[in-house]
Amino acid sequence: MNVDPGLANMAPLQRDFLRRWPTLRNPHVRALAWLLTAPDLLDAGAPRWHGRIARLPSDIVATERDWLLQLDAQPQALEAFLNVHPFTRLGRYAENLLEWYFRHGGVLHAHGVQVRTPRAAGGEDTIGEFDFLLHLDTGFTHWELATKFYLLCSDDPAVQDVQQADYFVGPNLADTLGRKMRKILDRQLALGNAPAAAALLPQPLVAAQALVKGWLFYRRSDAAPGSDTGISPAHCRGWWCTLSELDAHAGPHLALLSRLEWMSPARLSDDRVLSPQQAMQRLAQGFASDGMPVMAASLQRDGDAWVESDRGFVVPDSWQLEALRRTRA
Repeated sequence: MNVDPGLANMAPLQRDFLRRWPTLRNPHVRALAWLLTAPDLLDAGAPRWHGRIARLPSDIVATERDWLLQLDAQPQALEAFLNVHPFTRLGRYAENLLEWYFRHGGVLHAHGVQVRTPRAAGGEDTIGEFDFLLHLDTGFTHWELATKFYLLCSDDPAVQDVQQADYFVGPNLADTLGRKMRKILDRQLALGNAPAAAALLPQPLVAAQALVKGWLFYRRSDAAPGSDTGISPAHCRGWWCTLSELDAHAGPHLALLSRLEWMSPARLSDDRVLSPQQAMQRLAQGFASDGMPVMAASLQRDGDAWVESDRGFVVPDSWQLEALRRTRA
């Protein structure tokens, strides 16, 4: 399939995804392809991670291309396995997609293994959960998966090259990139050391690592994370703006994406396309009752569908003030 020359105006990640996977149609297979082949959010070689950032095989595009194309042609088994419903959490959805891949590769020992300790008064407390226990070439390994979306939010003029991971705030304001990574590294990856975990492990772990995928969103198009953040220079990126600023970012064709559509670049039918005016009206109505930022995608025509050319979060005007407060907390 030849990519329309007009799509050369796409943002780099969207353009690369379309060139790599021009025929994928099923949204779940597209999400899986993104999860497996998109740039990592963090630089696995950065000293600050001490070798605890996982990476998928570098040749995964070549080795799994035929499998993904076949899965796209016959997605019924994957769809039944995912069992997506209106309340499916994005994190669980991503985990289930990765579990499907690990099962395909024959390396999965277990997924979602809870570790419990007994209470003195009876019953048990859950102290954590292994996302994945894997039989890799390097040995028996614990992997945690994090699929995260953060907006850079700082009013500090000194933060020009984004040295502080805590300036990246989640759209729901529940966490920051820095806090999330401290939790993963200090708590979740240490779970294998808990005495209660020993009975659940058939053999000692050789490593505990985190696979971190996601997107970062910036107010300034030239913003670049500094090396001290440990963020990969090739990470997936987009923009964020307030509702009144949408015209400056949006093209003539837009779509508002649901949470489970956040991972891979969108491919949508005609009925999903909105004009900027329609999108702003829907966003204003939504923000009147719910202050959660909304992912918007600019679209371009590609054959019988619309494909994403760029993306960003649109936030209520009050969101930034609260986000700044969280970064100072």
